[in-house]
Amino acid sequence: MSTIHSPQSTYSISDLSKEFDITTRSIRFYEDQGLIKPKRRGQTRIYSLKDRVRLKLILRGKRLGFSLAETRRLFELYDADKSSSTQLNTMLDLVNEKKSALQQQMDDIKVVLMELNSAEQQCKAALEDNNSKKVK
Repeated sequence: MSTIHSPQSTYSISDLSKEFDITTRSIRFYEDQGLIKPKRRGQTRIYSLKDRVRLKLILRGKRLGFSLAETRRLFELYDADKSSSTQLNTMLDLVNEKKSALQQQMDDIKVVLMELNSAEQQCKAALEDNNSKKVK
């Protein structure tokens, strides 16, 4: 079931917390970091559709390994250049950096797994050797 959001839609902090399954404290943290900027009515925060979209992008970026500083940089580029070509090029650079880092981690993991397999085989061989000496 999809919800259609009009540009006039507003959200409370608890609405967003439930929708994205995050704590209100996390949302306030993103606000403190300047990533989202809700309006206020007294002590009540009123989040716009833009805030909701940004929160969704923050969480997606987090899942993909982007730091909040990188996310902030993308938001700043978008705010400065709505045509977004600069933002898209920066995003491509960041994606390539993340992919390279992940590839390096995968290579490192493969090396560690090979070393663990070797250590395992050596331990098994030593155990077999010990067991065969006991039998004699």
